[in-house]
Amino acid sequence: MKSARALVVDDDPVILEVLEMRLQSMGLDVALAKSHGEAITLLDERGFDVALFDLRMEPVSGLKLMTAAHERQPRLPVLIMTAHGTIDNAVEAVRQGAFDYLTKPFVPEELRGKVGRALSERRWTRDRTLLKAVGDALGSSGTMERVLDAIAQATVEATEAERAVVFLLEDGRLAPMASAGAAPGPLDDLARTAAEVMDRKIPAATVPDADGRVMLGAPLFVGGGAAGALVVETRVEPTADDLDVLALFSSQATVALKNTRELERLRSGALAALGRMAAQVAHELRNPLGGLKLFAEYLEHRLAKAGDTEGSDVAGKISREVDHMTDLVREITQFGRPGSLRRIPTNLNGLMESCLVLAQARVTSTEIQVTLELDAALPQAALDPREIRKVFLNLIVNALEAMSAGGTLMLRTRPADRGFVEVAVEDTGCGMSEETQARTFDLFFTTKDSGTGLGMAIARTVVEQHGGRMDIRSQLGRGTEVRVLLPVVAP
Repeated sequence: MKSARALVVDDDPVILEVLEMRLQSMGLDVALAKSHGEAITLLDERGFDVALFDLRMEPVSGLKLMTAAHERQPRLPVLIMTAHGTIDNAVEAVRQGAFDYLTKPFVPEELRGKVGRALSERRWTRDRTLLKAVGDALGSSGTMERVLDAIAQATVEATEAERAVVFLLEDGRLAPMASAGAAPGPLDDLARTAAEVMDRKIPAATVPDADGRVMLGAPLFVGGGAAGALVVETRVEPTADDLDVLALFSSQATVALKNTRELERLRSGALAALGRMAAQVAHELRNPLGGLKLFAEYLEHRLAKAGDTEGSDVAGKISREVDHMTDLVREITQFGRPGSLRRIPTNLNGLMESCLVLAQARVTSTEIQVTLELDAALPQAALDPREIRKVFLNLIVNALEAMSAGGTLMLRTRPADRGFVEVAVEDTGCGMSEETQARTFDLFFTTKDSGTGLGMAIARTVVEQHGGRMDIRSQLGRGTEVRVLLPVVAP
């Protein structure tokens, strides 16, 4: 197992030599720096478990170095080294975030005790953070994408890795489904690590590359086979504990996958049952509803002609409720038994513009600004324009209705990775709470007084029938963005 790393910074070479010897006798892997610049270079290259900084260094003090260190490694415990005559300054350093201070000349028992406590505190802080991160990941609700995003973020926070990515096996290829962290660059190396740990079926680490990066991966098992992997990128040499942490988070990602697939199975069963029910009751309902509609319109006309305004208004309300029930029956039938697709090369930009015109005609608000970012080079996609039109029209109407007090609607199209195109509908409206966002695709769930609760469910069904995916990101009071990924070529 890797030894704990200690960074010692002092402009006195004698002090460095003494501390190197004593800390190595404690089993620590010691790195030495004689200046602020050397220390920053080491902090950028690797992670440390404890640091010892001289208080009085020129031209940059130990306190400023501590601030720079905490910007890079927030949970790094720092011991400030000072002479007896400057203990007041050392106490102030503790108030500013130092773990403790050491006085020169060093007393071996004090050095050993305070460094030991600093290492124990770091482990305890990590364990506490880890437990909170796991709890947050397990408590995440909603779509698989949201849960995997939470797990990736929790992994970065608990392990202090530079980047975490969740890969899933789709159509024989590893696809990145969620990521967290700020590390730049392509994902090829992480994908290779994911494939390796899936083949080995155990968590593993790769050899550091020329840049000092290490990839750690843990496979995700669903149904007895590897369905993907959780991979992190770091510059810190991993320990057995790091692999255990990664395995813990990969197990939570596995739980998310299993739950999502079970929900999809139940949803498929619900669709089949709904289709059978719709076929049985649609005919029985349509004829009576059609008769009620005629009677209500006739009654409304007669009462209006007789001057009974109140009675005419009531009859009009009956007629509108009958229309609502008719729409509900039609949408249930459509949702339960989606028709076969008739794919043709489709210009998504033109389709979006036509849907915008139709949606604006349905919404009366005039305080909404519309911004179009439609990629002129977007390739045509093999889609059923009649079905996809329903999706975009529903999304745009929802966005406009969410901005009853005004706002900005943005429509975007662009090519995406792996042969897909992306369409985004973004608004600055009321947004959704986490609970509402988690239930967006539930059957019959609606926040509108006159809604059927089937619009978004139908939209997702159509998108998935095309081999695409729909993602929603929303913040209450700040707006919503819906992104639709659609394949250019029929799968």
